[in-house]
Amino acid sequence: MGVTAGIVEIANFDNAEQEGPHLVRLRKADLQRRINGQLTLRYEAGGLTSFAGLELVGRLIRRLDLRALLKGVEKTLPRSDFGAARLSLLVLAMLIAGARRVRHVAYLRDDPLVERLCGLRRLPTWHTLGRWLRGFDGDGVEALLEVNEHLVADAIGRSGVRRLTLDVDGSVVSTGLKVEGARRGFNPHRRKVPSYYPITAYEANTGQALRVGNRAGNVHDGKASVSFLEALFEQLDATLERRPVLEMRMDGAFFRADVIDVLDAEGVEYAIKVPFWRWLGLKERIAECRYWARVDATVECFEQWLPVPAWSRRIRVVVYRKRVRHRTAKNYRLDLFDPDDGYFEYSAVVTNRAVTGTTLWFFMCGRGTHEKVYGELKGGFAFDCLPTQRYDANSAWQVFNVIAFNLMRALQAGTAERRSMNRKRRTIRPFQTIQTLRYRLINRAGLLIRPNGRQILDVGNNPIVRERFQTIESALAA
Repeated sequence: MGVTAGIVEIANFDNAEQEGPHLVRLRKADLQRRINGQLTLRYEAGGLTSFAGLELVGRLIRRLDLRALLKGVEKTLPRSDFGAARLSLLVLAMLIAGARRVRHVAYLRDDPLVERLCGLRRLPTWHTLGRWLRGFDGDGVEALLEVNEHLVADAIGRSGVRRLTLDVDGSVVSTGLKVEGARRGFNPHRRKVPSYYPITAYEANTGQALRVGNRAGNVHDGKASVSFLEALFEQLDATLERRPVLEMRMDGAFFRADVIDVLDAEGVEYAIKVPFWRWLGLKERIAECRYWARVDATVECFEQWLPVPAWSRRIRVVVYRKRVRHRTAKNYRLDLFDPDDGYFEYSAVVTNRAVTGTTLWFFMCGRGTHEKVYGELKGGFAFDCLPTQRYDANSAWQVFNVIAFNLMRALQAGTAERRSMNRKRRTIRPFQTIQTLRYRLINRAGLLIRPNGRQILDVGNNPIVRERFQTIESALAA
């Protein structure tokens, strides 16, 4: 609605398909209102909910048989009078709604949509929920990972993709001094604080987080990744009808002989950043290069087969240089080359893919999407929060966050338009962040009423909200 010289543009939403916006001249008295005093607050009405969008999430959970999957592993999860499967759904509902602490369950008390999604008549106290989380052990964490494996396999199967692009990387979660399993290690922003160092595998085409593994903060990202990669390949073989073509992108921490051996044995097409270690001799080869192929307006490259005597092999390395305007923290290697034609930032990639240097450059540029996923898991969900001081309980919390993330991607997959893949391997469907989904869908106020004994959820007559709900409702029904 816009106002100019008393002219108001009003859209007739009730007949928006038949009639467009029309101009009507209104009085100021019709536009402004007077506020007298304050509203009196009352705390009596039942049936009110702040999370009407959870009804659509509940329909998705029933469509995916998530409750049945949790029931199948319930014996492995900690026991509770509320039921382990129902408490698992409660944790997922909390994460989707925006809770970041176990004690936040108190703010969901008596919310009919939360109770309906979990299948509970009343919600537990945060003390009860915390005790249940502390009961997790390694077998319970593996059971939750198995549930996530089935959800991911369903999403990949419905997408129809024949090539999976896997991004594997670790991240840092700072902890307290008394948290079990936390160690001082690689924590660039809080160097002396103990931390966890979880590792995740993300599929770039479908936008699903395939696997997560918690680790102590003092491990080396690449050295501790071999077992994770082997478990990841076993997961794909066990859950997918046939293994598609696999391509993997990783940073310089994974440039190791044992990692490359695992990838070669599995037949994976890989691209890994190469550190500028002195024993590799990259500096001398760059100094000898006289021809750089153009990638785009600011990037050039050349490639060579680089012998690595320590590994008893030769690897294909593509070296890139990107022109920048001035000396920066990232082009500290300029001191090695003493360039006379400007400033450059250098990088190198080892690959077994039969592609040009230009294609490989854009392929590696798409790896930044994984960093955005970590940002959403930490900022949008509660991946960087610790509900307890126990290692296994905190590991289970991370898996719950990944499952909630995948559920939100699955909720959008049926309504977002499919788009073509590109060289950066963007997702085949555009996804919104959890913050946007909460504003537009999840955190919508509603009223649960029972006319003639039938439950009805009233979410108001806002045309945009109504259209959004109806679109997802139709997609889930189809």
